[in-house]
Amino acid sequence: MQTDWIDDLILAMPEGCRISTAPDLIDRESRDETEDLRYEPEVVVEPANTFEVAALLKWANLHKAPVTASGARTGLSGGALAVEGGIALSMRRMNSILEIDRDNHQVRVQPGVIVQTLQEEVAQVGLFYAVDPASRGTCTIGGNIAENSGGPRAVKYGVTKDWVLNLEVVLADGSVIKTGANTLKNSTGYNLTQLLVGSEGTLGIVTEATLKLMPLPTHQALMLVPFNSARDACQAVAAIFQAGVQPSALEFMERAAIELAQTFTEDYSLKLDASTEAHLLIEVDAFRAEDIMPQVEAILPVLESLGAGEPLFADDEASKDRLWFLRRRVGEAVKASSIYKEEDTVVPRALLPDLLDKVKAIGAQFGFESVCYGHAGDGNLHVNILRGDLSEDAWTNELPVAIRSLFEAVVVMGGTLSGEHGIGYVQRSYMDVVFSERHLQLMRDVKTAFDPNGILNPGKIIPDE
Repeated sequence: MQTDWIDDLILAMPEGCRISTAPDLIDRESRDETEDLRYEPEVVVEPANTFEVAALLKWANLHKAPVTASGARTGLSGGALAVEGGIALSMRRMNSILEIDRDNHQVRVQPGVIVQTLQEEVAQVGLFYAVDPASRGTCTIGGNIAENSGGPRAVKYGVTKDWVLNLEVVLADGSVIKTGANTLKNSTGYNLTQLLVGSEGTLGIVTEATLKLMPLPTHQALMLVPFNSARDACQAVAAIFQAGVQPSALEFMERAAIELAQTFTEDYSLKLDASTEAHLLIEVDAFRAEDIMPQVEAILPVLESLGAGEPLFADDEASKDRLWFLRRRVGEAVKASSIYKEEDTVVPRALLPDLLDKVKAIGAQFGFESVCYGHAGDGNLHVNILRGDLSEDAWTNELPVAIRSLFEAVVVMGGTLSGEHGIGYVQRSYMDVVFSERHLQLMRDVKTAFDPNGILNPGKIIPDE
């Protein structure tokens, strides 16, 4: 597009809407947490309300200007990158908790609300919003809706889609719709709410969400369990569920993941035995204190039968926070240690040991080192491939072959490409591993129905024909 269109955009927008080409804002909106990718938008728009979003999209649709929405830019699949330039639509000003409905266990929020802020606000009235990605202190509700984010407690409480009742959405032509109802049951027409969740801003822009809440669990037990075999740690995951226990979190971390996190945080308070290959971080919760120990007592024999070492119990809130702090910093630690690519693989949890074996076998075949961790309780393994000493040719040309081989193995296991990070920009070329051309064409048809001019987050999710 020609740069003089920006002046026309400024004239078309309501007074008070922030529009800027300042270099610092352009730089901020040019990147997220995906590898080292950078794509500059030509202008940044920061609306304060739905009316301003609608005005922007109406103008952009008329002029066929690309619009890429963003929240806190903590994504890991390039979903918020303006790969075709145009307009970066930052939702950070729309950050209000509009209503906490204690009677119906619901909350209405704008998309720029930080997840941890929402959790803390509703906790003050005894309620619970369970979705908690590792970046919960910075990521936003809108971003979580765009990517259908999960996190450690998804194993018991589900991912974002399980908490969304209704959305206010601005469509590509500037019209505004409500996708559902503020009710626990709704069999009225197509389920557009669930279609929009996880659509990464390619079908519409969320400007308000009604989310479910539940009573706040008041008691937890947390243990860190060492294993001399990473495969045994993975095998213990399904065995815990088979013993009749439903953990509220069940995380897997290879030794290298913990070591990198320790280096990154400079916290070496956790002492690692030389023979330890991996850890499970296991949390159980309840509304009554007397319901905690029966869960722990059911888990311990399972761990012992699979050769686990002595569990480290977090005895107070400070020690619990320390363990969670370490786990939540693993992703940042890996990124700080090396150029890397992260794959967000997910398989049925009983096949997690086979997935780990396959990752290591492919790494040996193609000569790369990987650091694996993730939400083991739901079979979600984050595979971080480190550049290390790989040549430019190997990194650029051979690694995509290795990743495709990994995805093919995942699909054979009944899994898929992404559990919670989305497809975005970096994974869309692999969508044919999962879907037939007919299936992909249906997705293109849906995209066209919502966004006939293709202005909303172009270059994402669906590969080119």
